Amino acid sequence: MSPRASRDSTAESATVVTSQKVRAGRVDEYQRWQSRTNEAARGFEGFEGCEVYPPRTGSENEWVAVFRFSDIDHLTAWLESDRRKELLAEGQGLFEGPPAQEVLRGGAPAEQAPETVTAVVSHEVKPGREEGFLRWQEKILKAQEKSPGFMGSEMFKPVEGVQEHWVVVFRFDSREHLDAWLESEDRERLLEEGRAYFVSYHVHKVGSAFSGWFRFDEGAQDATPPNWKQAMSVLLALYPTVMVLNLTVGKELDALGVPGHVGLFIGNMLSVSALTWLLMPLVNRGFAFWLVPSRARGLRVHVAGAMAVMCCYLLFIVIFGLIT
Repeated sequence: MSPRASRDSTAESATVVTSQKVRAGRVDEYQRWQSRTNEAARGFEGFEGCEVYPPRTGSENEWVAVFRFSDIDHLTAWLESDRRKELLAEGQGLFEGPPAQEVLRGGAPAEQAPETVTAVVSHEVKPGREEGFLRWQEKILKAQEKSPGFMGSEMFKPVEGVQEHWVVVFRFDSREHLDAWLESEDRERLLEEGRAYFVSYHVHKVGSAFSGWFRFDEGAQDATPPNWKQAMSVLLALYPTVMVLNLTVGKELDALGVPGHVGLFIGNMLSVSALTWLLMPLVNRGFAFWLVPSRARGLRVHVAGAMAVMCCYLLFIVIFGLIT
C-alpha cells in the first residue's frame, strides 16, 4: 500500500490506541488494573494481542495501551462490552482525566528496528472540509518525506459508530528525528494552514515495538527492501562478525579442545546474537537512505548505496588480510 493511502477494508484487522495520564503515586495500582484489563481482553473473540508502553521523558506520566483484534466488529464488541465498562469504572480514580482513544481499522504487524518511534495523530475534521483535509495531508506527507529519519506514513479514516476522528500514523527511525519533525518550522507552518480544515488534533508518541503493529507501503513490491539489498546488508554485517569470532573465540575453543561441531554451534550462536542486537540495527540505520523504500528513490540512490556497501566489503577484506 502507498504511504498516502487510507485503510478502509472491513476485512482488515483493527487496533485501538488508548492514552491515559496516571495520577501521581498511583502507578502500581494502574499497572495491576491494566493487567486485569489485558486479561479480560484476551478472553474476547478475535483478540490478537496487546501492548502497554510506559511514559517516556517529558510525557507527563502518559501511558499508552494498544489492543489489536482480527476485525472491527470484534474490536467494537470488546470496546462496548459490560466487562470493559466495569473495568473503566473501577479504574476511573487512577487517571487525571478521560482517556484519549483512537481506533485504527487496518494495518498489519511488521518487524521493525527497535529504535523506531511512531506518532499517532488524531484530527477532528470540520464537517464538509474532508477533501481539503486530504489535500492538506498530501502536503504534510511531501514535507515529511524530506525530513531526516522518516520511514513511512499511513492514514486511517473515521470508523462509523466507533470514532469520528481521522488518524494519521507516521514512523521515524529515532526519537530525535521524530521530535525534530514535530518541532520544525515547516510543520508549524503547515499546521497553521491546516486549521482551516480541522478543529483540533492530538499527538501520541510511542517508541519501540509499537511501530511493528503497522506495515507501511503494504501491498507494494517495495514494502521491504528488495532481496538483493537485504542479502548485501546481511553480508556486510556477517563477514566481519565471523572473522572476529574466528580470530578470538574460535582459537580459544580450539585451544581448549572443544569438538568442532560444538565450536561451530557456539560461533553461530554468538554471530546470530551479534547480528540481531548490535550490527544489523547499525547497518539499517547507517544505510537507511538506501534500504528504506520511501527514501530510496531514483537510480542514483540505488547505485550509490550498493557502491558504498561494496566499498565496505573491500575495506574489511583488506583489514582482515593484513591481520591474518
